[in-house]
Amino acid sequence: MPYQTVKGGVCAPAGFLASAVSAGIKNPDAERLDLALIYSEHPCVSSGTFTTNRVKAAPVRVSHAHLRNNEIRAIIANSGNANACTGIKGLEDARTMANCVAKPLKIRRREVGVCSTGVIGLRMPMERITPHGQDLVDKLKPNNGTKVAKAIMTSDTRHKELAITTQINGKEVTIGACVKGAGMICPSMATMLCFVTTDAKVSRNCLELCLLEAVEASFNRITIDGDMSTNDTVLALANGAAGGSRIQRNTKGCRQFRDALEWVLTNLAKDIVRDGERVTKFVTVEVKNARTYLDAKKVAEAVAKSQLVKASWNGNDPNWGRIIHAVGYSRAPIREELIDIYYEDLPACIGGLVADTPLDKLREIAREARFKIVVDLNLGKSDYTIYTSDLSPEYIDFNRSEYAYWNQARKEGMVE
Repeated sequence: MPYQTVKGGVCAPAGFLASAVSAGIKNPDAERLDLALIYSEHPCVSSGTFTTNRVKAAPVRVSHAHLRNNEIRAIIANSGNANACTGIKGLEDARTMANCVAKPLKIRRREVGVCSTGVIGLRMPMERITPHGQDLVDKLKPNNGTKVAKAIMTSDTRHKELAITTQINGKEVTIGACVKGAGMICPSMATMLCFVTTDAKVSRNCLELCLLEAVEASFNRITIDGDMSTNDTVLALANGAAGGSRIQRNTKGCRQFRDALEWVLTNLAKDIVRDGERVTKFVTVEVKNARTYLDAKKVAEAVAKSQLVKASWNGNDPNWGRIIHAVGYSRAPIREELIDIYYEDLPACIGGLVADTPLDKLREIAREARFKIVVDLNLGKSDYTIYTSDLSPEYIDFNRSEYAYWNQARKEGMVE
């Protein structure tokens, strides 16, 4: 392991505090944590990446606007309601959420990022949220990172957080993060929220570059069901509490920081796939020797998102025919007679034809909970790797029931 892991999640770096409460956002009778706050005791530089879906939730628009001309120092986040497709009122509610913690923190509203996750199309029950603003501030502590990770869960079966320490420019710095995501996962970006904190003294332009590159190498390389949502957000806060000289862009220190951030986010991205809604397989798809990087990416994504391929994996079927047909429609230049396909290190297809590997050997690999598919195009030197899952009948059954929340909302008078 290249880095030392530590406990604490987003509270592991010096100077970061967090809190979480139960606001009953989705169900007023539930007691689970669903509203969280992250706060830096020191001013921060900040950066973020957001969904590329053209339908963007109100908190995405508000956080993006706050980042444009300000440095974010706090993040308020909720689960249970996405505050998406809620119009002007949704934007007002997102700003109100920021304001309800900004005032007791004695900071400007524009220093607060806002994130939401949950059901799309329902108004945010602000009467359950704003009364908790002071409570969130009062409960801020340096050991509440795990509570934040739990409060942002939706269909996740477990919370996901990670923190590491590393040496940069002679100073020990810490990077902490938490993430939520289990369904509607697809690259650019996946359906997820991620909060990153660090005490590294890093310049904003270095942080922006590092976050973009780390997200591209991690969250943009996972897919579960090929769906992209409206609320995907990654926010990163750096408060410089570790001290030392400022880490500038295009320096060795910046590259070291990027590598450490990428390591954290890649591990969290893999955790999302492993915790996918009712998945049974974690599959690495590696495309090798494509003509260009973009060609390799097209092929990898075509295979990783193919419902036929994913269904065969669920049935423990090493069906390389389904893989090669996905390669063929990827729109990347290929030559059928050059394509090799491997399950781990065993060839299933050589030169576009069936290999002589016994089928039982390939089935043994396909039965495993984790395995790797290698597609060698033998056309160039470009590679690309993506992480994906199988597609199970249980996934379909699970996703038939989301609108049960609408029935609850009608009972409460939130919708007619």
